[in-house]
Amino acid sequence: MVTADSVDASPIYSPFFGIMGATAAIVFCSLGASYGTAKSGVGIAAMSVMRPELIMKSILPVIMASIVGIYGLVVALLIASQVGDHTQYSLYKSFLGLAAGLSVGFCGLAAGYAIGIVGDAGVRGTAQQPRLYVGMMLILIFAEVLGLYGLIVALIFTNK
Repeated sequence: MVTADSVDASPIYSPFFGIMGATAAIVFCSLGASYGTAKSGVGIAAMSVMRPELIMKSILPVIMASIVGIYGLVVALLIASQVGDHTQYSLYKSFLGLAAGLSVGFCGLAAGYAIGIVGDAGVRGTAQQPRLYVGMMLILIFAEVLGLYGLIVALIFTNK
């Protein structure tokens, strides 16, 4: 019979899950940030043919997409700084690291995807109708908050 005292709380493979959480955080957030940057950049390039004076005003989606990548970097560094020798890094703590990495990673991927689509359509629309700019900014803020939700959850997980 297995009891709570006989189970090893820190098996030799426990750091693996924490490292996978750090990897998921940086990889998925970087994928979201790169998609958002590329998709918005295409819209900016297409818009700048008609209205080159709006290029700097339309750079906001690219900036917001790169912020999503910073969320993943912060969480990956937090998780990686907690990972140590398997004797001091419990399986519970490693699963929290995995959950933190996955939460910020998938939220960052979704946020980057949303920022890219909104940024592309928004800057093209702003070139034709400048009054759309404020609406585009509001939608971009709501898309960015998706990544922020994942960051908040990840910070809660890493501080347990």
